[in-house]
Amino acid sequence: MPAFKAPAPGFSVRFSPFHEQRLLVAASQHFGLVGNGHLLVLDLSAAAAGGLGAAPAPAPLFAFPTSDALFDCAWSESHESLCAAASGDGSVRLFDVALPPAQNPVRLLREHAREVHGIDWNPVRRDAFLSASWDDTLKLWSPDRPASVRTFRGHDYCVYAAAWSARHPDVFASASGDRTARVWDVREPAPTLVIPAHDHEVLSLDWDKYDPSILATGSVDKSIRVWDVRSPRAPLTQLAGHGYAVKRVRFSPHRQGMIMSCSYDMTVCMWDYRKEDALLASTGWDEMIYVWPFGSDPRAM
Repeated sequence: MPAFKAPAPGFSVRFSPFHEQRLLVAASQHFGLVGNGHLLVLDLSAAAAGGLGAAPAPAPLFAFPTSDALFDCAWSESHESLCAAASGDGSVRLFDVALPPAQNPVRLLREHAREVHGIDWNPVRRDAFLSASWDDTLKLWSPDRPASVRTFRGHDYCVYAAAWSARHPDVFASASGDRTARVWDVREPAPTLVIPAHDHEVLSLDWDKYDPSILATGSVDKSIRVWDVRSPRAPLTQLAGHGYAVKRVRFSPHRQGMIMSCSYDMTVCMWDYRKEDALLASTGWDEMIYVWPFGSDPRAM
């Protein structure tokens, strides 16, 4: 299994939409509490070229240290070398990884009053991205503009994550410490749906890539819940198996019903929420960044 020793604990990993062997990584010292951050671009083709018997090691193509923690990152959906990072100093930073570190970031966006914890690029419209902040707001940005396009208010506590719908260009969802998940339309000033998703803070959420009505949420209560936004009074299912807060959830773009989750219990889990025995695989990790080949059991790695 390809593995890379990051200079600090990783907070976010994203595959490039243009290069299947390229990863974007946001990392932060001391788990983001204090210290520097690092934005990295890793090339997996170097590990693949090593062949059998070789120690797989993705090669860093780009490394940019920051003075504050980086909590999330996202590739541009329209420009292969452009990416955005969410910073602990309240800024959103745009990087062009085709340029040397001395010329980055190419844009520094300072509007949030507190830490920016989540960022997501619109995969349908491709010309906009969202930031989610501990100042209880979300902001809509265009990479070509020096100021935000719109600010969304409605949460009563920190907003930890935002996720665009994979089908609808104007629809996104947000996860907050106010224990709700909210669905928004960028054409409306207020959320179109408020889901009392968990009894504790909601840290992450993601849309099903095959069904635009299905949303998964991960919480401090150690559980993942799957919702149908057309009938949100109760979750479709609850997935229990983590020992601590669920940090991130992601639906697979390759297989319907499959969810990946990672937790502060240092485990990664694979689920199929449609099955009675939903937990397909679970394994513990450390501070390394691993690439888990699709279709393989991580316990055998």
